[in-house]
Parts: sequence; C-alpha cells; structure tokens
Amino acid sequence: MSLIEIGWGGQEADVAARLRRKHRKERILRALFGGAALVSILTTLGIIAVLLFETVAFFREVSLWDFLTSTQWTPLFTEKHFGILVLASATLLTTAIALALALPVGLLAAIYLSEYASPRARSFLKPALELLAGIPTVVYGYFALLTVTPMLKQLFPGMATFNALSAGLVMGVMIIPTVASISEDAIHAVPRALREGAYALGATKWEVIRGVVLPAALSGIVAAFILGVSRAVGETMIMAIAAGQNPRLTLNPLVPIETMTAFIVQVSLGDTPAGSLAYRTIFAVGMTLFLITLTLNVISDWIVRRYREQYE
Repeated sequence: MSLIEIGWGGQEADVAARLRRKHRKERILRALFGGAALVSILTTLGIIAVLLFETVAFFREVSLWDFLTSTQWTPLFTEKHFGILVLASATLLTTAIALALALPVGLLAAIYLSEYASPRARSFLKPALELLAGIPTVVYGYFALLTVTPMLKQLFPGMATFNALSAGLVMGVMIIPTVASISEDAIHAVPRALREGAYALGATKWEVIRGVVLPAALSGIVAAFILGVSRAVGETMIMAIAAGQNPRLTLNPLVPIETMTAFIVQVSLGDTPAGSLAYRTIFAVGMTLFLITLTLNVISDWIVRRYREQYE
C-alpha cells in the first residue's frame, strides 16, 4: 500500500468520525427537543386528568341537569345549589364589557401602527403598548377598585363599590395589547404589492385598508379577537378584587357579581375542607372554563386554517 493510499484512508476515517459525531449531536438535540415537547404534553394531560377525576367525583353527588339549569349558586351555604348559569352569566357579562372596549381599540391601534405610524413611531409605540401586558393583573384589579370605580360612581351614583362595569373596563384595557399586537402583525404581513396595486387603481389610503389590507389579514385579526376572548374568560385577579364575590343571576353591570374564576379563588383560600363537595366545585367550574377556552382555541385554529390568505 502506497503512502497516498494510506493518506486517503486516514482522511476517510476522519470524515467518517466527524459524521458519526455530527449524527450523535443531532440525536441528542432531537431527544432534548422532543423531551421538552413531551413535558408540555404530559403537563396538559396531567391537568386534564386531575380536573376530570375530581369533576366525575363531583357529579356523583350533583345532578348534571341541575348544574346546567339551576339559577342559584350557593355551594358554601347550608342549603346548597349548584347552578353554573349564575357564574357563567357573570363571566359573560364582564367578558362582553371587556371586549366592547378591547376589540375596537385594539384593531384601531393595530391599523395605526401598521399603516399610519412612521417606522420610528412604530418602534416606540408598539413596545410601549405591549408593556401593558407585563403589568400584574392584581395591579389592574386594585386600579379598577380604587380609581375606576370612584370615577364611574360620579356617572352612576347608585353603583356598588364592587361591580362588573369597572372590572370589565379595566380587563378590556389589559386585553388591548394582545389584540393590537397580533392584529398588527397580521396587517403588517400583508404584501406591499397588494397595497401598491390598489393605489395604482386610484384607491385612497382608507379604501386600501378597508378593501384590501383588512380582508387579507382577516384570519390573523379573527384569531386575535378569539384569543382576547379566551384571555377575558380566564382572567382571575381583576374579577376577584373588583367585581365582588356575590353570586347572582343578573346582567346589571352596576352590582356585585361573581365570575367562575373569582369563585375558584374564593374556595382556594383554604377555609373549605379538601375532599368535600364544596371543594370539588372548583374542579367542576375549572373543567367548565377549560372546555370554554378549548372550544374558543379550536374555533380560532379552524378560522385561521380556513381563511388564511396565501400570498407567497
């Protein structure tokens, strides 16, 4: 064997060794990433299992029909009633108030940031808007109770200290960054060529936004709206602090109410014995919340897949 053949053989061995090391690293990274994904899946399955186990135990003692149709919610009283409609109506009321503020303001903010603001203004305003999402919700709750409610009492003298209106409005302010940021990303992603084509046909800026940009970004905007709804439904501390803990079946935003999340906080304070029927109500309410948010997320995913515009 010549020296040249020996040299080529050594090079081939080095290349093979490097390939083996590369493949070994790839396998390690694949296992690492797969393990991280598996942790999230197992965590979700564990939460579902706990909720399901305790919910089944709850419905062994409480009729599902009464749970869905009763108009009273007094699981902590001597005379117990388990009508989830009471908590669901309060959650619906505060969510509607929040969305009435967050959706139009968030969409208008997204349109301004994407279509009207200069690059310098956009680089400053968007992070400032998203900063609202970093404020703890307990701060929002006390802001609603100590600042917004006294202001609203000047307009509505009969308003209670704890009420749905101030809690819903402040929750809407909290949701604005979510709606605005996701909507702005969807609007900003619309290709420039579509705008220029509309301008070439003589359309004004507003006509381009209304007739071209918004329809093209519709899937992202709708997804932002549904994520905002999910955030409103699941909000806890603002409702527990500012809306009150008075379960009543009403759509009056000026009186104290109790949402599903606020009830979970109330029972979780430690006064209710673990394993009791009253304790298991938080899992039944939690399962209801889980099903609501799951439904909203499935609808959001379906809308994005169904109406997403392909411009590549």
